[in-house]
Amino acid sequence: MKHSDQVILQKIIYYCNEIDMLMNRFGKSQEAYEQDRAYQYAVSTCIVQIGELVARLTEETLAANDSIPWRAIRGMRNIYVHDYEKTKYKTMWQTMTEDIPTLRSQLLDLLDHDEDS
Repeated sequence: MKHSDQVILQKIIYYCNEIDMLMNRFGKSQEAYEQDRAYQYAVSTCIVQIGELVARLTEETLAANDSIPWRAIRGMRNIYVHDYEKTKYKTMWQTMTEDIPTLRSQLLDLLDHDEDS
């Protein structure tokens, strides 16, 4: 994997960690998320950044790791940027509590595997 892709993946992990930090700060309940606009905006900023970073990855890295839903990640970024008012709290909460931790784990494994090669 190109060094530039490794750096991008590390940045994505950083934003995944930021979402976890926000959940620790604001609360780990969907109700807390739904009631706090600052919480919502902070998380959405991280999601947008993750989508932007995925768009910078080389086709080689994307194709070699097709178990990661790259297209869906970019799609979520587009929803946040263009149709934020249409997003549903339940969908956002699922992204934060299920998808982001899974993505972080996949990327950490990917980087670990790449270092072993």
